[in-house]
Amino acid sequence: MKDKLEALKAEALTKLQAVSDPQILNDLRVKYLGKKGELTEVLRGMGGLSAEERPVIGQVANLVRSAIEEVIGAKQELFQQQETQNRLNAEKVDVTLQGRGLPQGGIHPLSRVIQEIEDIFIGMGYQVAEGPEVETDYYNFEALNLPKNHPARDMQDSFYITEDILMRTQTSPVQIRTMQAMNGETPVKVICPGKVFRRDDDDATHSFQFHQIEGLVIGRNIRMSDLKGTLQQFMKEMFGPSAGIRLRPSFFPFTEPSVEVDVSCFKCGGEGCRLCKQSGWLEILGAGMVHPNVLRMGGYDPEVYSGFAFGMGAERIAMLKYGIDDIRYFYTNDMGFVKQFKGI
Repeated sequence: MKDKLEALKAEALTKLQAVSDPQILNDLRVKYLGKKGELTEVLRGMGGLSAEERPVIGQVANLVRSAIEEVIGAKQELFQQQETQNRLNAEKVDVTLQGRGLPQGGIHPLSRVIQEIEDIFIGMGYQVAEGPEVETDYYNFEALNLPKNHPARDMQDSFYITEDILMRTQTSPVQIRTMQAMNGETPVKVICPGKVFRRDDDDATHSFQFHQIEGLVIGRNIRMSDLKGTLQQFMKEMFGPSAGIRLRPSFFPFTEPSVEVDVSCFKCGGEGCRLCKQSGWLEILGAGMVHPNVLRMGGYDPEVYSGFAFGMGAERIAMLKYGIDDIRYFYTNDMGFVKQFKGI
């Protein structure tokens, strides 16, 4: 058996040394070292050996296997080196060639405006609060002083999913949720950005989906003058240091008193132009002092605490700021429109 092993070793090494193809190398590896290979076949005869002969033959078999594996390993490494060199020769890269330029992206103008508004109010000490877009009738209307069958609901014709669940028509529900989560603690100072949904016909100034940003402040001795000062500072940072505001009486069920807030036209400086329709003012948002009923719904005693709230449409701000005349441009995926704002 020892002679068979030595003969097998000599035969295998001779054939392996002459191999010049990786596939033939693998075939020889299987032939000599595989489960059904020739070395295995020789070793099956060890059952007929004496106890003294088995260790000797086993040692010889291991030496034969090691010798064959060593030659195979060396050949495999050589083939790998040759393959790598061939690929390097075939895949040369001219590093002096000019690279391909990648198109530069930009932030969508609507996203930019929302981020800018958030940054302004965060700088005033506000926190950003968010809530679900699918809301209950309670949070969207009832807790905001709009009980069922209230006529003011007609101004917010809605997408109802069930009788009591709908797509929110405003981000005001986030204000109620925030108030309740505070458990009567103050101060409350948040802005609530997000998408809202109303059954509007799409045209140049209306969309069934748009973005709203609302603000809420609650504490002791909060007054209308605090609201005016806050909005005045916001307008100056958003539209420039010369921006002024005016308050006009209005009605909102969740604030009392309520006001419409206008900003002086930043295009003509209040002199009158096409943008402001010769009035010198641009309608920008609604605001007011938080209604006592809303304070109670949020867990605050209106005899002790007061607050103000305001709400604006992000699309309205963006359209005024960038001179966009159709709200539908924000949603039609027109790259020509978006690229105009790449460098802003």
